[in-house]
Amino acid sequence: MTTFIGKEVTLVGPRLQVGDKAPDFVLMDNELNLKSLKDYGKKTKIISVVPSIDTGICDTQTRRFNEELAGMEDTVVITVSVDLPFAQKRWCGNSGLESAVTLSDYYDHAFGKSYGLLMQEWNLLARAVFVLNADNEITYVEYLDNVNEHPDYDAALEAVK
Repeated sequence: MTTFIGKEVTLVGPRLQVGDKAPDFVLMDNELNLKSLKDYGKKTKIISVVPSIDTGICDTQTRRFNEELAGMEDTVVITVSVDLPFAQKRWCGNSGLESAVTLSDYYDHAFGKSYGLLMQEWNLLARAVFVLNADNEITYVEYLDNVNEHPDYDAALEAVK
């Protein structure tokens, strides 16, 4: 069971597991360009999924992963939400993380549906963290049962390193 602000929610899509090949996606970046998984090449990818970048836990989650992994050349942090690209760009500028990669699933929620994260009742994404290796295989995954809690930062960061 997954909850958001104390209410049970229905997640649309499959629950991915370690060993699965990560589904490809087409999401919009801050400059309104379409991006897919292949745009990030053979890097290790941490996909940090948040309901809205403008909320406290989402802000902390995005900052922590970006700040702690900033020096790793072969790694990219990709934050995904349904926030509009304009809001994501504003957040990046205001937070001092202009180079953070934020991608929007606002258009058709295809990412949320293929990663099992679309909260049907809210049309927002549930909180989750995925670590993908260079071949886009999932090596770590955390779906949070309570969307209003922090992920296990240490476990995700350890999976990247």
